[in-house]
Amino acid sequence: METMHSMPVPAPTDRLFFRNAVLAGVIAAAALLGACGSDEAPSEAPRPVLVVHPGATDGVSLSAFAGEIRAREESPLSFRIAGQLVRRNVDAGDRVRKGDVLAQLDPGDLRLQVEAARAQVAAAEAELARAAAERKRSAPLADQQLISRSAQDAIEATYSAAAGQARSARAQLDVARNQDAYSQLRSPRDGVIATRSAEAGQTVAAGQAVFTLAGDAGREVSIALPESRIRDFSVGQPVLVELWSKPGERLPGRIREISAAADPQARTYAARVALDPQAMREVDLGQSARVYVPAARDGAATTLRLPMSALQRDAKGGTAVWVVDAKTQALHLVPVRVGPLGQDAVPVLSGVRATDWVVAAGGHLLREGQVIAPVDRENRPVAARTASHAAAR
Repeated sequence: METMHSMPVPAPTDRLFFRNAVLAGVIAAAALLGACGSDEAPSEAPRPVLVVHPGATDGVSLSAFAGEIRAREESPLSFRIAGQLVRRNVDAGDRVRKGDVLAQLDPGDLRLQVEAARAQVAAAEAELARAAAERKRSAPLADQQLISRSAQDAIEATYSAAAGQARSARAQLDVARNQDAYSQLRSPRDGVIATRSAEAGQTVAAGQAVFTLAGDAGREVSIALPESRIRDFSVGQPVLVELWSKPGERLPGRIREISAAADPQARTYAARVALDPQAMREVDLGQSARVYVPAARDGAATTLRLPMSALQRDAKGGTAVWVVDAKTQALHLVPVRVGPLGQDAVPVLSGVRATDWVVAAGGHLLREGQVIAPVDRENRPVAARTASHAAAR
């Protein structure tokens, strides 16, 4: 039977060496972890955050009306005479300057009328010259009583008639020249051709619209106000204009005019909303827009509202909201004063403006000064620009 040998017991010197090796490994691992922890964290990319504009509270009727961008000065252009259109120099969408020739009628007959009038002027002036010469010769004879008084009166009458004929012929020549000039349709001001209603080769009547010119004097939004609420609106009332092509971005404006009579069929009042000069750079003719009109009743003050999820607590325990900076898209916690809490929204009495972008949800995950990527409810990026003159706090 084989004898079982027990494992050799390490010497004290070997145990000390093993302990030191393990300790050295632990120290090396700790040093490696410390070196990894000292690396700088990568920069954080701006996170998408849902933002909204403050809307109107139930105390104020914020009505939205569909509209269209129009020029403040829209002129239907037409010829002052009838004729055949032989040349069209512009088309819809072309920019024109004052005095540019837009279209040309056939000038054949008009040129002939000018020539005929010029010939009549020549004949009348020749007759006037003959009558003037005869008058000059008869004057000394009349003074010496060598001709009768009646003969002298006839000479004077002949001279006066010739002078009148000459003036009439000159006036007819001016009319013929004007008619010839009317064969060219010129632009009365700088602007853009909005519509074209005639083509080369077409015979047009005097006063028939050929083009519609949209002047550069300004841009407005054409809307229709309901008859049932017409007294809620007034000229000069501030409004906000939102383009369909730029959802979420509202431009400041004001009601410039309201029609004095309602449309007999639609029973609505036509109104025009004038845009601020800075806002006119961002609109084009024919664009669709939505006009938000706060119509206060019984002298109620205009207030705003925000979703309940937008409310936060500041360092002092007060109510605040995250507002996106217009230039840097950084967040700032702005104290606000709110009214009674509603089911889904809360009225904001002060602290924000209608054009501010306010974080609507997820505010507890944000921090002061954090740069974000603001998006609307359809997850589309929005421009965090504000118009300080659009609405007062």
